[in-house]
Amino acid sequence: MAEHISGSEEAFVQQMNERAKGLGMEQTHFVNCCGLDVDGHVTSAMDVALMSRELVEKYPQIHDYSTIWMENITHTTAKGTSEFGLTNTNKLIKQYQYATGLKTGSTSLAKYCVSATASKDGIDLIAVVMAAPDYKVRFKDAAALLNYGFANCTIYKDEKPPKLKALDVKNSLVGNMPLEYEGEFSYMGLKGEDLSAIKKKLVLPKSLKAPVKKGECVGRVEYRLGDKVIGEVNVIAKKDAQKVKLSDCYKKVWEMWGL
Repeated sequence: MAEHISGSEEAFVQQMNERAKGLGMEQTHFVNCCGLDVDGHVTSAMDVALMSRELVEKYPQIHDYSTIWMENITHTTAKGTSEFGLTNTNKLIKQYQYATGLKTGSTSLAKYCVSATASKDGIDLIAVVMAAPDYKVRFKDAAALLNYGFANCTIYKDEKPPKLKALDVKNSLVGNMPLEYEGEFSYMGLKGEDLSAIKKKLVLPKSLKAPVKKGECVGRVEYRLGDKVIGEVNVIAKKDAQKVKLSDCYKKVWEMWGL
């Protein structure tokens, strides 16, 4: 696959390292694309978690595959067709009721590793265990980490953000600009934080000045917990507002006078 995508394994590995750097995986350096032991091929639990998060956020359908327990595979070659069964190596799928994936791995040097994902009450967690002495320990430790996370994490979702009123657009034939939020705000609290104390503040100008493009950020709503800003959501324009031209003014006058 590496050769098909990049022409050679070396070129593909270079892309892997560039992507890892872009994700902030500062303790990772790939030497091959198969993950087998070789000098200089290293990563960390944090980096595996970053990589796992990117995968499940961008391609959530991965859970449809990583939660399959058993599957029959048909293998066809020039010598004929044969069928064999595969069993999921992630035993948490059967042992941990909230498990949603994700990936196991083991080599003689890395020992037994797992990046375990789980979901409960709207909270999605990732637990990474590396260098466990055997497969039972890696799953036991991963389950313990996930249990700790679910016991200590609470999530806040703003299902009722401040109402948005249309803004006047100056130098444009568009009278008012309808607004919308770019997304929904959510925040994960740790160690018993009082999420009911979260305060929100809508920050908007009194008016806009053309031109304004659809999707352009025109303001934001800030979320604070105590003295700390814990996040924000952009407020964006719902349509375009072109800058008025002299010809547009003439046309408007003609329409007013019925010319």
